[in-house]
Amino acid sequence: MAKQRVYELARDLGLESKVVLARAQELGLEVKTASSGLDEDAVALVRMSYDSTAEPEAAADTGIEAEPAPEPAAIVEVESEPEVEPETEAVERVEAPVETEAEADDEHVLLVEPGLTTHELARMIKTRTVEIVQALMEMGEMVPAGGTIPVDAIEPLGRKFGYELLVAESDEEAVEDAGPVHHVVEYEDDPASLKPRPAVVTVMGHVDHGKTKLLDTIRTADVVAGEAGGITQHIGAYQVTSGGNLITFIDTPGHEAFTALRARGADVTDLVILVVAANDGVMPQTIEAIDHARAADVPIIVAINKMDLETADPQAVRAALTQHGIVVENLGGDVPAVEISALKGDGIDDLLEIVALVAEVEELTANPNAPAVGTVVEGQLEVGRGPVATVIVQRGTLKRGDAIVCGTVSGRVRAMYDERGKQLKSAGPSSPVLVSGWGEVPLAGDMFQVVKNERIARKMAEEETARKRGAELTVPTATERLTQLLETLRTSDHAELRVIVKADAHGSLEAIRDAVAKISREDAAVTVILGGVGGITSNDVMLAEASEALIYGFNARPDASARAAAKDAGIDIRTFSIIYELLDDIESMLVGELAPDEVESFLGVAEVRATFRAPRYGLVAGCYVTEGTINRNARARLVRDGVVVYDGTIASLRRFKEDQQQVQAGYECGIGLANFRDIKEGDTIESYEVKEVART
Repeated sequence: MAKQRVYELARDLGLESKVVLARAQELGLEVKTASSGLDEDAVALVRMSYDSTAEPEAAADTGIEAEPAPEPAAIVEVESEPEVEPETEAVERVEAPVETEAEADDEHVLLVEPGLTTHELARMIKTRTVEIVQALMEMGEMVPAGGTIPVDAIEPLGRKFGYELLVAESDEEAVEDAGPVHHVVEYEDDPASLKPRPAVVTVMGHVDHGKTKLLDTIRTADVVAGEAGGITQHIGAYQVTSGGNLITFIDTPGHEAFTALRARGADVTDLVILVVAANDGVMPQTIEAIDHARAADVPIIVAINKMDLETADPQAVRAALTQHGIVVENLGGDVPAVEISALKGDGIDDLLEIVALVAEVEELTANPNAPAVGTVVEGQLEVGRGPVATVIVQRGTLKRGDAIVCGTVSGRVRAMYDERGKQLKSAGPSSPVLVSGWGEVPLAGDMFQVVKNERIARKMAEEETARKRGAELTVPTATERLTQLLETLRTSDHAELRVIVKADAHGSLEAIRDAVAKISREDAAVTVILGGVGGITSNDVMLAEASEALIYGFNARPDASARAAAKDAGIDIRTFSIIYELLDDIESMLVGELAPDEVESFLGVAEVRATFRAPRYGLVAGCYVTEGTINRNARARLVRDGVVVYDGTIASLRRFKEDQQQVQAGYECGIGLANFRDIKEGDTIESYEVKEVART
């Protein structure tokens, strides 16, 4: 039996909706608004509660003798937007014969949906939009003409104009069911609804090892084998067929793009192809790619490329990979390795076959019948199409005409295209498609979802915009993040401290790795997710954000972009010049202790642009202050290529032959370092101070 709404029951009883709503809540029934539904038992309970009191109350309210309840009033639909389906955008208006005061009130009862705009309400109550806006301003709500009225302001706004506005609960539930108002969409499907889906693959590797050429060769071979006409556009991802299996490739090679997606919460990749040139072997970016893939916990397939060269040495590549924890199957490990030539196309079929086998082992599944959810790979503004975005569907089936929301952007799918420019009516799980119909260009890495209608999509986008504005004002600092991490490490039963270590030399890095491996406590461990030689970069910060890790530098310093990125993301960068102090800090972190006895405070940075000799001061660096201030007699480091080569004090600070106590950003100056002369153009001088703090 269909549920009866509270306001309908109130009309049957001849009472005001709010009176019956209050009575239902007193009886312990789960109702929130006058439009909430009551089942048959709940209706009987409410009626029973009025058996001895309803008629006297009604008589008292109206001043006349109680009579049998009038016939239910007719409900007619009022369309708020003619171009949208009435079943999704309709509002209901109650009209009844004026026989009692309660029934007279029902003439001014309107059932509205969340997402109601000022224009729509003005049409419904036959007033001007400007009066609605003015009334909202008096209530402290700044809503423009045509803007969405906040849900909690709808009922009091109605009372200002003599109407009782009831917010339909069904659409509120639709918004809740659609998922959280974040750019990361969480969902859970019944295991019985899951069906196999294609694998989504990302290609990584060192620069010039053939990542892009491999992607081009795979794509071109598939086009030649398929329909004629070739590729008409680049959409950032594409599908190929191998042995009857579909495989989706994300055409944004490189671990930076891969980790950028992860940093925004989108774990869209199922497996990684690691491209290693057979003539060059394992290089720094190869190691970074391995660490990034491991941090994402996805399977790796090694593609040993450039086998067409005479200097190719695949066995040396396999041996070098073992030093970084990648043991290929030929050497008794579990990582597949395929020898290929992306230039000539050799071994490509074998590589795709291995991808299909790994995908089969992973048992990749998704629910194709649910509302679509997926991730934006890239977005841009195109002439003639407006805002478009390449998306990969991760769950459900995306259809033309669907209302979609992606973070702060909403829209409706007007058209979908594959990588060959062919228009599609629908796209299932793991399908890459170019979607047009967005209100604005969505951000890469944001997740989209299909909702009931465009009104709900707009409302969710507006709420996400408001949430982001609030979040921007309350971004947690590195100290706040560190405090939260320490609390987690203290209280968690199975804590894991993730760290990124950058050092000045390979020997130092290996010594730190070996020592960190020995640090442990019961139900807790330290994991080095990335170890490298050189300065701390913004890529390290991005990985730390995606993996919730701390960054440690041993005689290694962050560059300007890394400092800015760390400040924006609230990532803690901890630097040391003595190994045992670094290890003590990690050990203290693991047991949840806070802060060292000394805290370093950053003051400023100056770039060395020239060097010259002065009779009194020896070698002086001609510098330009780029950040903060440089203070005379302050502590300073000389950093070369991200590595600390000197740590001491500033002996002299001059400007136009005059001694200075301080030089601010944007000015040139001459800096002399105490007892140090090995200064070169391109070096940076960092000024800092150390303060004593109490350990807590």
